[in-house]
Amino acid sequence: MSTLVSSRPFHDGAASRRATSGTLRRILLVCGILSSLAYVVADVVAGLSWRAYSFTSQTISELSAIGAPSRRIWLAFGIPYDLLLIAFGIGVWRSAVGKRGLRVTAALLLAIGLIGSIWPPMHVRGSVTTLTDTLHVVWAGMISLFILLAIGFGAGAFGKPFRWYSIATIAVLLVSGTLTSLYGPRIAANQPTRWVGVFERIDLAGYLVWTAVLAVALLRATAHEGGET
Repeated sequence: MSTLVSSRPFHDGAASRRATSGTLRRILLVCGILSSLAYVVADVVAGLSWRAYSFTSQTISELSAIGAPSRRIWLAFGIPYDLLLIAFGIGVWRSAVGKRGLRVTAALLLAIGLIGSIWPPMHVRGSVTTLTDTLHVVWAGMISLFILLAIGFGAGAFGKPFRWYSIATIAVLLVSGTLTSLYGPRIAANQPTRWVGVFERIDLAGYLVWTAVLAVALLRATAHEGGET
């Protein structure tokens, strides 16, 4: 009897720690859904704040461009997006026990959030091109590669349906991303770029939805495990 009584506080403490850890992991995973929502809100609010802005013929990056009237509003939402994505990356890492591919995805999401937070801005169209404009393009290439790799490594985390969904997402991103990149010279030359905003938003939507779906899948897995890590 004395052995059972003395061991009870230890077991209660371990259960409490597991419950706390599970709650923290769920909060971090919810950040994945919130990050996607934050990005959408940033795009919509910043775009509407700039009366002359066109969602169909201008890129998302132009909302945060140096000299753009929407830059402050974009940063007000963009910074929380990066922080939420970093938190989600930590949550994915904590959920990736025994899944190397998911661990790589977590590391890539963290990289996207961290590198994205120091993304050099471009200038508004018609301005003289400087180093920051060149670095903006380099950053865009890095982030795009990391996104494709994150989806690719995470594709096998939840069986065939999620794998095929991830493959389809990669296909959409490759097509829409390629179409968007074709407008690069026209943007630099301050020429009309009809539909570039549509193609880029299809590209980003594919990634943002995939991130939210991954978060939901991990939350369901966490609930199935009873919140244990």
